[in-house]
Amino acid sequence: MANLIVRNVDEAIVRALKSQAGAKGVSAEAEHRRILEEALSLPVPRRFEQVLAEMPNVGRDEDFVRSGTETTRHVPD
Repeated sequence: MANLIVRNVDEAIVRALKSQAGAKGVSAEAEHRRILEEALSLPVPRRFEQVLAEMPNVGRDEDFVRSGTETTRHVPD
């Protein structure tokens, strides 16, 4: 594994890192690794169908008509 040295980090950031690490019972170094890994990990690709299926049902089509573009839809008999 490689080593990473980060210089000129604001003291408030260092204090926040140490505080967050202490609250989790881990070292500041371990918490730093976790933050970097979380920030830089690529998301797992999802199929478009999965994304659509996860969207909540929040209304009817008529609720989303743009102002000024309202048209009457023909409903077959």
